[in-house]
Order: sequence, then structure tokens, then C-alpha cells
Amino acid sequence: MSTARPIKTIRVKRAFGAVVEGEALVSTEGFSPRYDLDRWSGLISRPGHALEGHNIKGRILITPSAKGGIAAGWAFYDIQHKGIAPKAFVFGVTNPVMVQGAVFAGITITEGWSMSPYEHIRTGDIVRVDPQKKTLTLIRRGSPAASAPRG
Repeated sequence: MSTARPIKTIRVKRAFGAVVEGEALVSTEGFSPRYDLDRWSGLISRPGHALEGHNIKGRILITPSAKGGIAAGWAFYDIQHKGIAPKAFVFGVTNPVMVQGAVFAGITITEGWSMSPYEHIRTGDIVRVDPQKKTLTLIRRGSPAASAPRG
């Protein structure tokens, strides 16, 4: 984990999982693991999605909402098993089925923000999610090239 002084900390309302640190993947559009994601590669593949062409593997996905039900929750286990899951899901709003899916898969998950992350965090920035402290922390700015899609 980084020892750099945080730039900005946002409180989250609910959180579960391990403390993780990594590159942020930020979207103002909701996320469905069934309809937005190629579950063999980890690429956001739905045409027109705000993150189309970006890969979620090993990233910290920050998005306003989780879309889906029981099958979407099970998809979290599927992508974790395949090694293409993000380090964490940071949702503005989610539902119990998605939380169950993330917990079962061992993926860190949070819900709710004390302030909008969109004003402070951008794709490519390095962030830390600490479920015990219920925080999302911007550790350092990423390079502008980090926001470009990559498979």
C-alpha cells in the first residue's frame, strides 16, 4: 500500500471487503456485469457505454449504480474466477443481490458517497478503498494517457 499523503478522502456509507489500492476506472454511467461486460476479457463491450473499450481487470470501478439482479450478482463470481475482476466496485447505489455477489466472489464493494467522486477522481488516478474506515481516498493523480481505453 502507498504511504503517500492522500489528496482527497470521500466517505462511503456502506462497505465490505479487503483494503485495496489501484487505478481508478471512473464512469458516470451505471454498470451491469451481464450486459456491459465481455465476461471473457474484462472489456466493457456494450456499444455506446461511457467506458466502452476499457478493461475492468485489476482496476477500481467507480460508477453511480449497479444494474442487474441475481444473474448479475453471480457474474461477479464468474469474473473473479476467470481472473478478470476489478479490485473493487465503488457504487453510488447498489442492491443486496449485487452486494451478496461481490462478497461471495471476494471483491471489495462500497455504496454511497459523502460527496461526488466525479469532482475529485478521474480514470487513471490511484485510489485506496478502505472498507473498515469506510473511505475512498485519492492517493495520487494518474497520467492523462491512463484514461484512454485499453484491452
